[in-house]
Amino acid sequence: MPVTFGARGHPAALEWMARRAEAFVIPLAALVVGMVLFSLFIALVGKSPILLYETMWRGGFGSWFSVQNSLSRASPLLLAALCVALPARLGLVVIGGEGAIVLGGVAAAAAGTALDGIPSFIVILVMGVAGMAAGGIWIGAVGALRHYRAVNETISSLLMAYIAIALMNQLVEGPLRDPASLNKPSTQPLADIYRIGNMPGMDVHWGLVVGVAACILSWVLIEKTRWGFAARIAGGNVRAAQVQGLAVGPLIVGFTALAGGFAGLAGMLEVAAVQGSANASLAAGYGYTGILVAFLARHNPLAIIPVAFLLGGIDASGGLIQRRMDLPDATVLVLQGMLFIVILFSETFYGRFKAFNPDLWKRPDLLRGTA
Repeated sequence: MPVTFGARGHPAALEWMARRAEAFVIPLAALVVGMVLFSLFIALVGKSPILLYETMWRGGFGSWFSVQNSLSRASPLLLAALCVALPARLGLVVIGGEGAIVLGGVAAAAAGTALDGIPSFIVILVMGVAGMAAGGIWIGAVGALRHYRAVNETISSLLMAYIAIALMNQLVEGPLRDPASLNKPSTQPLADIYRIGNMPGMDVHWGLVVGVAACILSWVLIEKTRWGFAARIAGGNVRAAQVQGLAVGPLIVGFTALAGGFAGLAGMLEVAAVQGSANASLAAGYGYTGILVAFLARHNPLAIIPVAFLLGGIDASGGLIQRRMDLPDATVLVLQGMLFIVILFSETFYGRFKAFNPDLWKRPDLLRGTA
């Protein structure tokens, strides 16, 4: 078979693999380093790291029940991670997806109770639209503030998340409260016909399919459409995009609104498939875990799918770790925090290794200090 050679005299397939291996090897190495550091932390508190990871495996992936639990927890993470990954293609760091999730859940619950008596298909569709609209407006406002008023999107999205949670509490404990919810304020419970059930043969709701479909469609949007191409150009150099006549403002607002819409849809699914009503449980931290998922996946919508399953499994194992090892349920949050720090630090290594850069195979002098 004929072999195609690249510009440096190496097989083109080898160069293609080398360029793409970096996005896989460095996050994987960061994951391993983070787990090693976490092992040291566990050893310092007098527990066995080996037993911890064994328990974590059993709790998240060791049985069919555990796998289903992990998949259920991965469902909102898929959509929450897209809230970070889509704006990241424009060079924006949006970390306020938690706010869009809670508002999307409240909007969906309000729509579902207001339309009681209407056919279920219509009500569920309206609930999804309401959740996406609430989240899209909330995060879209972050994009508008960034473009038109030069407000830092990282700070504004985080602060708006706190505002959204306070607004959710005000609505749930005030005008939308179900009088029967005494100990835990909630909205009116959804009728059973308006609930989203589980997939056949699985104890996992259909939100997982919605999340996977959203990741696939997002990848198509970014990689196969002119809007995605324009977003990648604007993310690389805003001035260059403006010189080329690209409408950067609508791109920023549109992508942030779509990202917020996905987070709002996650809130709707939590209400319609898990909680049955909007309450304080909507602020479960999925928006913050989604940040870690997106960064570990390098903002690739397709890579988000397996990473969300991994983080969902780690999250699902928290209860078993607490019972078996007498550790706090928040132990998995410490692991996630360590992983996030290591992953952020690993960003400094991209482009520094000769093995991943075919341009340096013949010209190592192009970049000093490479490995």
